[in-house]
Amino acid sequence: MTGKELLKKIDTYKQDVIDLQTNMIACPAVSPSQGGKGEGAKAAYLMSVLKKMKFDEIKTIQVKDPQAEGGVRPNIIATYYGQDRSKTLWVMAHMDVVPAGNLSDWKTDPFKAVIKGDKIYGRGAEDNHQGIVCGLLAVKAFMDCGIRPPCNYALLLNADEEIGSEFGILEILKKYPKTFGKNDVFIVPDGGVADGTMVEIAEKTVMWFEFTVHGKATHGSTPKTGINAHHASAHLIVQLIDQLHKKFNKKNPLFAPESASTFAATKHQANVPNVNTIPGVDVFCMDCRVLPCYTQKEVYDEVMKIVKKIEKQCKVKVQVKVLHQETSKPTDKNEPLVKLMLQSVRQVYKNSPKVVGVGGGTVAAALRNKGYPAVVYAKLDETMHQPNEYTSIKNTLGDSKIFALIAYQFK
Repeated sequence: MTGKELLKKIDTYKQDVIDLQTNMIACPAVSPSQGGKGEGAKAAYLMSVLKKMKFDEIKTIQVKDPQAEGGVRPNIIATYYGQDRSKTLWVMAHMDVVPAGNLSDWKTDPFKAVIKGDKIYGRGAEDNHQGIVCGLLAVKAFMDCGIRPPCNYALLLNADEEIGSEFGILEILKKYPKTFGKNDVFIVPDGGVADGTMVEIAEKTVMWFEFTVHGKATHGSTPKTGINAHHASAHLIVQLIDQLHKKFNKKNPLFAPESASTFAATKHQANVPNVNTIPGVDVFCMDCRVLPCYTQKEVYDEVMKIVKKIEKQCKVKVQVKVLHQETSKPTDKNEPLVKLMLQSVRQVYKNSPKVVGVGGGTVAAALRNKGYPAVVYAKLDETMHQPNEYTSIKNTLGDSKIFALIAYQFK
């Protein structure tokens, strides 16, 4: 049996794609914090699929969440043993989905699969059911062909990715670290582009700041009797954006479409309800995406230096709060997994894939920070989180072939 025969077998799985998507879309799996019940129903369905496929080992890691149906958030691990059991190739995808949003924006029921030609419509179809299906079909081909891959092939179906992975991979890495071996590597099919050329191996550091500027409120007709917090905020925003870009000005061509660090003013809270009052308090936020060559401390220190300058200049006080921060070590572009991914993508899609870094954070960051090589890859039409989300059957079968080829060759 050869790798080409594995690919031919996957070509026969179109109905499997439809069946799996239809059943998963019918299980909403929205986070309790967003009004849903969690992943329980979807996990139960997937467990039935995994048992029918006869994986060598299936287990669940139940993370307590009193808000979820049944009081837990399930994470599923299914392993198909390879010739060498000392290392495992993981495909990690997530079961949870975002809410449907405004139903009037949908042309179909978001939680009832609708098939139109190559497309399957429904919430979660592309994010991240496509990844789950690809992971399943790749190993199904091995099973149907009676092949054992060079190393273990395992599926890790996570909870809670859409909200931050507190009940998913972060909890597993924290409390169940022996789940993974030192030689393990990961494919995360949860990001990609329409032409299938993006192989993501690195992410920028993410830092979200909230600034609360305190001045003195007064009547709009006598501005000199107060201290305009909104005016000071405007000065602070301009200085932050200008000075941070000047200070952290290096570029890295690996990252696209922004090769440099970015600093953007984003959310702004309402200050006063009427036009003729000078605001005494003003609150705004910034989203910073910083190249890995700079540390979070460097950025924070520079922010505070600019803040102190504006405090003195505008006679205000500024509270600075870091709302969120995460950093990710890159995966080495010379890792065997990366080379196999590029080779397999090229073989299946006849395109020119390239390694890239991205500004947005992915769940792969948690794995990389623990020292595990991780590659984010999928061929996506990028309809995730949108009304009328859909997945392409061709993309699903193509990505399944890529995962099978990697598993067939990974040693």
